[in-house]
Amino acid sequence: MENRKENISQERNEGEGNRTAAREYNESQQRFVRSGQADGKARQAERDLRSDDIRRELEHAETVGRRHAAGEDPEVRRSYKKS
Repeated sequence: MENRKENISQERNEGEGNRTAAREYNESQQRFVRSGQADGKARQAERDLRSDDIRRELEHAETVGRRHAAGEDPEVRRSYKKS
């Protein structure tokens, strides 16, 4: 029973914009950059994009992802100019 209470308190809903998750993500990104692996990963990505098979696989994944997207926010193209 004690573990359940601990899990519930650790998983509390922080509302829109989960600050804990955002902080953990930002910290992990900073650790990755400081590790020195970013340049190597960027070079590998460039090589991957030159491979027809990998590029097609990535393009397919993007297409599938876009199919599941809710669509663009209408506010993005809204004109706020007064007539």
